[in-house]
Order: sequence, then structure tokens, then C-alpha cells
Amino acid sequence: MKDKQYINRVIGLDEKLARKSQFLIGPRQTGKTSYIRNEVKETVSLSWNLLERRLQMQALADPGLLRQTVEERGLRDCLIVIDEIQKAPQLLEEVHALIEERNIRFLLTGSSARKLRQGGVNLLGGRAGRVIMHPLVFPEIRHTGFTLEHVFLSGLLPAAFLSDAPQQALGDYVDVYLTEEIQAEGASRKLAQFVRFLEIAALSSGQLLNYTNIANDVGISRQTVADWYRILLDTLIGYELPSFQKGRKRKTYGMPRFYFFDVGVARILKNTAPPDRNQTEYGEFFEHYVFMELRAYLDYTQSREALSYWRTTSDIEVDFVIGEMIAIEVKTTRKTDARDYRGLTAFMEEGDCERYILVCMEEQPRKLESGIEIMPWKYFLDSLWSGGILRNRSDT
Repeated sequence: MKDKQYINRVIGLDEKLARKSQFLIGPRQTGKTSYIRNEVKETVSLSWNLLERRLQMQALADPGLLRQTVEERGLRDCLIVIDEIQKAPQLLEEVHALIEERNIRFLLTGSSARKLRQGGVNLLGGRAGRVIMHPLVFPEIRHTGFTLEHVFLSGLLPAAFLSDAPQQALGDYVDVYLTEEIQAEGASRKLAQFVRFLEIAALSSGQLLNYTNIANDVGISRQTVADWYRILLDTLIGYELPSFQKGRKRKTYGMPRFYFFDVGVARILKNTAPPDRNQTEYGEFFEHYVFMELRAYLDYTQSREALSYWRTTSDIEVDFVIGEMIAIEVKTTRKTDARDYRGLTAFMEEGDCERYILVCMEEQPRKLESGIEIMPWKYFLDSLWSGGILRNRSDT
């Protein structure tokens, strides 16, 4: 029986698990455990949750306990779930052997591939795929009647999105998870500075990364800033957006941008209220939300197309570029004009992409004579997730 408030996810692991084992990784509370409990449980022959302290200690003391349990139950050709595998990475040696010897498929969840790599453990090579779990995405919530204002208030972590007190839910998440678990990855001796770093990183979300300026603001070394950003990237708390470098006519910036994995978490770290439509910050939040949808779509479809941005040294820019195919600008205007698609017009002169799209608040989609497509934001997201924006090259 499904949880009463559970929202079905579009991550689509069934097909992948039918072929081979999978790592399902993502920040805490993105819904990995709920997904397994509500959509995978009926096919699971054995399930271990390593957040259970006693089981975790037993697995750490004797990784062979997994094999003993499997052999005792006579399991083979089945699915086994191990939740939070990074809590006992030594189990991966046993997982490897059981895949080979008993044709068992494993679903291994975790919030930090960093801990697995640091332990130098066997990551199963090509015997397991890798899927990133994101917060809720458009096709999962389109029928809830959600608004952008609600997304900016609650973010898209399921527990916060569905909460009657989203501000408190996000505050608890930041207090318990980010300032305790993430700092335990390598910043425990500088907790006060790490908390300040998270605030500055959130205030800088969507902007060019400048380690030197952030180091000066926080009072730490530039190398420490770089190390802490690496923690955020390794734990999927944030993503770098690289600069598109293949343009031929204009000189561009080479520095990446950084976005937190959830717009609500970023807002809490900034310690700000949800923005009003008339505030500049509203556009910044909207851009952040569109980034979340694009990043999740590319990960869930396991697209090999890179996501980047384009910005010239004369400050002409396009918010997002998918591969060398699609350029996307994001605006909150209800009636667009040439100023809104100035960046797309300039990028068209580079001749790098096949489609140029302005995502905005207009009510109806239309296409300009120049070829630029004007898309209302819900129309754009519906087209994206239904495959109408980015099609596999093999489909064309």
C-alpha cells in the first residue's frame, strides 16, 4: 500500500533494474527510500537500511553477514535493496561477488559517492548503472495545481513540498542535514565558516564562481573554498554549469556557474522570503527552477548532451545551452520584445544550435520570423518531459 501523500516518480528504474544492478544516489530526502517503499517493494527479496544503527554496526564489523543472509534464504536471480550503502561501503565487495555468483541484482542507494571513493572500495565497475534522484519534477506535480510561488516557498523536496509548514521543514533540513552531515564530509573543524560559506554560496547561486571573492567574504583560503564546493558537488547538493566554449565569433567567459540542487533549500540558506513578482529575485528563482528541470530531465533520460551557459565578455548571454542543439533563455515577462531575446539573437549569429527558445510568462506559444520560439513556461516543461524539446539523435 502506498503512503497517503506519496507522489509517483518518473525516474523509471524498473527497466534499468531488469538489466542490471543500479546505484540510486542523491541528497537525503529527495525520495529514494519512499520510492523503493512505494514503487519497488513488491519485487524486493531482501532489504537492508543502513540508517538502522544496529544493522550498520553489524555490517561494518562483518561484511560477510550479507552473504550469510543470502545463502540462508537461498536467494538467487532476485532483487536486493541496500539503503545508504555509503554507511558500510565494505559491503560492495560482497555485492560484487553475489552479482557474479548468484545473478542477483542490487539497488544500492546513497547520498555520498564521495565516501565510497575515499574508501577506495570496489564500485562494481560496469556491473551497476548510476541514476541520480532529484527533487520533484514537473510531470510529477503538474496535476497538483502548484504555482511558482509555492515552489519558491517550499522547494521541491517531497516532504517540504507536501508540508503544511514548508518553511519549518526546509529549516529543519538545513539545520540537521547540511550543517551536520555535509560539514562532516570535511569541514567539521570550521563549522562557523562552513555555515557562512553555505550562505554565500546560496547568494551566489546562478552566478559565475569566484573562489577568491568568496574566500575573502568567509575569511578562509581560496583552496578551502574550492574543497568545500567539491563537497557540495560530490554529495549532489549542487551542480556546476560550465561555460559554452564552442562559439566562433565572440570571446566568452570560461568560469562555471553554480546552482544548488533545490531552489527552496537555496532560499533558506540565503535567509530570504519568497520573492514577489516585481522583484529582480523572482527572475533569479525562476531561472534556478528551470535549471532544476533541465538537469533532472537530462539525468533521468541519461542523455549524453552537456548542459552549459553562454556569456560573452561584453555581457551578452544565454541562460542554458543543451549540447550544440538547443539554446534557452529564461524571462519572467508576460509580453516579450527584442530586449528579452537579445542573447538568443546574438547566439544565433554563432551558428551553433538548431533551436532557440525563450521560456517566459506569455500565454500562448509562437515563433518569430527569426526562428526564435516563444514558449510559456508550462508549455515548455510539458514539451521537455514529453520529448518534444530534446530528441535522441537516433530518432531524427
